Amino acid sequence: MGKKSIWIIVILMSTALIGLSIIQFVWIKWSIDLSERNFNDKVLIAISRTKDKIQADVKDPSIITYANRSKEKFISEEQLNLRSKKYSGTSDWERQSFDLTMGSKYGSLGYSSSLDQIDNKKLDDYIKYALDEQGIRLDYDYGIFSSKLNSFLIINGNHAVSIGDSQVSNVESNKSLYKSDYQTPLFENGDKVSGYLKVYFPDKGQYLINSVLKNILSSILFTGLILFCFVYTINVIVRQKKVSEMKNDFINNMTHEFKTPIATISLASDSILNSNIIGSKEKIKRFLGIIKQENKRMLSQVEKVLQMAVLDQKDFTLNKTIVNMIEVVNRAATHTRLLVESREGIVRTHIRSDNSNVMADHTHLSNLVHNLLDNAYKYSPEKPEIDVTLEDIAKGVKITVKDNGIGMTAENQKNIFDKFYRVHTGNLHDVKGFGLGLSYVKAIVDAHGGTISVQSELGKGSSFMVFLPRESSRKGN
Repeated sequence: MGKKSIWIIVILMSTALIGLSIIQFVWIKWSIDLSERNFNDKVLIAISRTKDKIQADVKDPSIITYANRSKEKFISEEQLNLRSKKYSGTSDWERQSFDLTMGSKYGSLGYSSSLDQIDNKKLDDYIKYALDEQGIRLDYDYGIFSSKLNSFLIINGNHAVSIGDSQVSNVESNKSLYKSDYQTPLFENGDKVSGYLKVYFPDKGQYLINSVLKNILSSILFTGLILFCFVYTINVIVRQKKVSEMKNDFINNMTHEFKTPIATISLASDSILNSNIIGSKEKIKRFLGIIKQENKRMLSQVEKVLQMAVLDQKDFTLNKTIVNMIEVVNRAATHTRLLVESREGIVRTHIRSDNSNVMADHTHLSNLVHNLLDNAYKYSPEKPEIDVTLEDIAKGVKITVKDNGIGMTAENQKNIFDKFYRVHTGNLHDVKGFGLGLSYVKAIVDAHGGTISVQSELGKGSSFMVFLPRESSRKGN
């Protein structure tokens, strides 16, 4: 799959996800609006029923409050006490007669505003029952608001005192209740309304969110899941594309690596069969040596491929013995030194270990060090300088292979241990290999419970650091 196809998929999927998110948002908003409408209907039903009960109570003639109509003030405590004593044990006719007498003394008396007759205890019970009946169990504030006084007379079951300028502060301190949309008129007489029953729910917003919370969480969960799968799929496609490219490079390299020794073996065989050569033992011996050497080279390459196949399947065991790392490092350095010196380079060893023994697989560790040195050699310019350091650290040993090679970018360092990955060498086209060496090293280090890291700067060389524990935590046979 080409880059263009990948970008088309990304754009299409991104558009689909954005569209889906918009649809989800609109659907959730619609659900919240629907929930709010249902809530509003229930509240209005509840306060309407409360209103009916309040007005039914006030029509009861036993609930009477007298007031001075001309001065619009409540009657004094002296009047109420006198009236209470006079009413004791009298008939309705005698009470009316007393009221007329009081009226001639204090002015025309009669019923006050109907709002004054509301029993605040009953009001509290009525509204609580009505809301509970509608299934609304939220915290709420309620009040009786007087249109004439422009103030609350009752707030949350308590009488609100409002005299003079304090009427303004009465409303200011209860702004939310005053501005509430949940209200119903009380004691209507034509166009005149004595007041309103108002209710306010401080936690209404949270209640509406909670009513669709499951839908919101489900939407977020599934949208997130789709997004995760999309990102993961694109990542897999990109990685597979990269692996495919590396495999193509691997096949090309393998073809080249095998083609050269096969051609050499074929040429040597034809030379041996030549009538001028077949009679010369010395020449035959030389050509047989070439055949053997090229055959060994091919076998080595095949062995690398087979080793990686086994490591990929995690179906290999470590034959652990006590391994002397000084011996392993020196032997690998001696082998590499012959190649490096042919290019007028140098290999230096630095042994800083008093106890270099580790419990590990000798063959795999030897291959590990050889691969690191071979990698340093291949990616170094003319006159390579390679330093191999072995030192003791806590609970293990550390092997460092440093070169003065071409170095790597940060991007290369992220992928250097991937199978088939090879660093681009610019004009150095003579660097051979399958891109399996460092991948093999990483697999062996992991199998022994160790760690490997790299430090590199482009044009200034690289350093590979390997830590191997003395006692591997992983079991081997």
